[in-house]
Amino acid sequence: MTIKQAAKAAVFLAGFLFLLVTVTYIVRTNGGVKDRFTGFYAEKKNTIDVILAGSSPVYPYYSAPKLYGEYGIAAYPLSTNNQRPKAIKYLFKEAQKTQDPSLFIVELRMFTMPDEEWEDTMAFTRGVTDNLKYSVNRIRAINALVSDKGERYTYYFDIFKYHSNWKTMVMPSQLACWNYEKPHPLKGLEIKTGVGPAVQEDLSGVTGTKEPPEKQLEVLYDLLDWIRQSGKDALFIISPYAMEEEARLQYNYLIGAIEEEGYPVLDFNAHIETIGLDFSTDFYDYGSHVNALGEGKCTAFLGEYLSQHYDLADRRGQEGYESWDGAWALYQTQQAEAEASCLADIENENWAPEVIED
Repeated sequence: MTIKQAAKAAVFLAGFLFLLVTVTYIVRTNGGVKDRFTGFYAEKKNTIDVILAGSSPVYPYYSAPKLYGEYGIAAYPLSTNNQRPKAIKYLFKEAQKTQDPSLFIVELRMFTMPDEEWEDTMAFTRGVTDNLKYSVNRIRAINALVSDKGERYTYYFDIFKYHSNWKTMVMPSQLACWNYEKPHPLKGLEIKTGVGPAVQEDLSGVTGTKEPPEKQLEVLYDLLDWIRQSGKDALFIISPYAMEEEARLQYNYLIGAIEEEGYPVLDFNAHIETIGLDFSTDFYDYGSHVNALGEGKCTAFLGEYLSQHYDLADRRGQEGYESWDGAWALYQTQQAEAEASCLADIENENWAPEVIED
């Protein structure tokens, strides 16, 4: 092969790969998770100081616009439904490609659930892997999350999964994802409406412990080792919900294990009165996830904690944070509307249909 022929082949291959990646990014299923990740990739480099990872308690509980608008904290959630703890290390690694966060926040709910229950659930694994840009880190995440080696190629080249989504090729909102970067107007937040009353069981007297699933403990210690080597601060949180005694026992174990390694755990469930959380009004799905009323309270509590315990820069008014000012303004409008909707539902006893989420 001559040099000219080799050059032509290289140009053809580069063009083919560019088209393959671009088309893949466009046809990946649209929705809240894709919007959250393309929003993260669209953020200016080295402007985010806090990265949150974890399952569905993250993105409706903690408002990045509110953390910014009221506390000056620039935070972003890399959260997916039923996010397996194995994914968290790779999400933090991905974040560090474009950002230099000083604090990682890890939500612990999924650490109490056996990994085997979710290992073969393709949709939840793909929620992570199919929302990462193509990279070596993505391949490593797939290898960690997909045990069936014969199926990994469908994750490496996820266009095999989404090849039928051609309708997205004519959707402006998805064409804008050609490089997997599209600003998220609320910085990854999903504001939830609807009210599903719950009863809060008093588990404050439950002081015993129960060992969480063995595989999740292995993942936890591996994550702790990686965080320590990264030189970053880390905060572990337990979002408030109507938990059962078995979960309480496992959280007690996790708290002890994490604190023994030198990292703090903020258990919102131990501060319900301080937060002002009302289980009869502040959840949209009967005690599992908060609505807009609960989100405002949880975010305020987290913001106060971060302000008191970490030396995070106040980014308000700084150059490069104009989009955050816009997100804060939009949030105030949409949050007020959502809270009004929830209050109307409470007044009219218009309770939400029961749903099942992680």
